[in-house]
Amino acid sequence: MIDFSKNYFELFELPNDYTVDQEQLAQRYREMQRVMHPDRFASATDQERRLSMQGAALINEAYQTLKDPMLRAKYQLGLLGVDMDAQQQGSTQDMAFLMEQMALRERLEQARSDEDPYQVIDALKRDLKQQLAVLVEQFADKIAAPECENLDAAQELVRKMQFMQKLHHDAESLEAELDEAY
Repeated sequence: MIDFSKNYFELFELPNDYTVDQEQLAQRYREMQRVMHPDRFASATDQERRLSMQGAALINEAYQTLKDPMLRAKYQLGLLGVDMDAQQQGSTQDMAFLMEQMALRERLEQARSDEDPYQVIDALKRDLKQQLAVLVEQFADKIAAPECENLDAAQELVRKMQFMQKLHHDAESLEAELDEAY
């Protein structure tokens, strides 16, 4: 069976490092799902079926967390004792970043009335992806040496990643809304 006391990195037999080999993660996920899939325990005892379902759920949760840069960042901070969800300071104090976010939001809102809104949304999503990649790289540098000041900076980067992901989600929602309108 599965060892429920292991952290997600240990569960997937990966180094506890922010930079994760996504191919190795996906391969290990498929292997673990084959072993733990509840269908394989159809004729097992109730306890074994329950453990199989719990194990499969844990594997899915761990996989979703480790494959997503922001969730992985929050999880890794959690392993270091920092609970991003419990913190009251949900917003960045970086005024230049906040101003840039406002400009990006305006750009998204203006896409609605643009002659080719899909082009504007695609360009915005590309920009967001590039900016998120920079934040991910900066986070990887900070978390590699988790001294107190680096942890503070890492938390700030996660807050910025959250802004970027929310805006990306909003761009995808607008895209879906436009699809429905046509």
